[in-house]
Amino acid sequence: MGLENLRTDNGETTAAQVERDLRESIIRLELAPGSRLSEQEIATRMGVSRQPVREALIALGKSKLVDIRPNRGTVVVRISARQMMEARFVREAIEVAVAQRASEAFDSWTRGRIDTILSRQRAAEEINDHNAFRREDEQFHIAIAEGAGCGLAWNAIADIKAHMDRVCNFQLRHPDLMKNLIAEHEAIIIAIDARNAEAAANAMRRHLNGILSDLPQIEADNPDLFE
Repeated sequence: MGLENLRTDNGETTAAQVERDLRESIIRLELAPGSRLSEQEIATRMGVSRQPVREALIALGKSKLVDIRPNRGTVVVRISARQMMEARFVREAIEVAVAQRASEAFDSWTRGRIDTILSRQRAAEEINDHNAFRREDEQFHIAIAEGAGCGLAWNAIADIKAHMDRVCNFQLRHPDLMKNLIAEHEAIIIAIDARNAEAAANAMRRHLNGILSDLPQIEADNPDLFE
């Protein structure tokens, strides 16, 4: 039976699985900005038909991670420094407001899950696993939004974060950065626990302001990845 006829236990379609895998490869820069994507090559490698691959690429096109060019193929979008700065502005506006809301009321079950997420981040930092750390970073921000009852806010910035994470992959290679990010996460949750809306907002703002701080140098060192 082909994988195109299967669903995961959570009902995820083959196209959604392919999209998730390709999205992760783009974020990790395993599929480098500017590289061409072949439906047939992806289908063969993943053991699926071309139809779910086509659907996955269309979805990634809507997220602006790939550029689908009629009669010319599909290309992974290059990084735009200008768009990265705009994305950070939008993300900060939303997540600072979420942190303030979280300090007013926060779901207790989600609060316990955050402790587990932070523990996994520390474990990833100890073994220098950048990809695992980044996944837990995303889970932390999702949990803040869900705990505050603002899950839709995360949906609004998920694609923005995917674009930013391509640059953040470079930053995570710097010594001590993961330790610093964990400390910033801890400061956010301490302020939320204290029901201090101003402190929560400031902690989230400081955390997000550090994102892309190395963007000019990263662009200078990797001009082939940028527009």
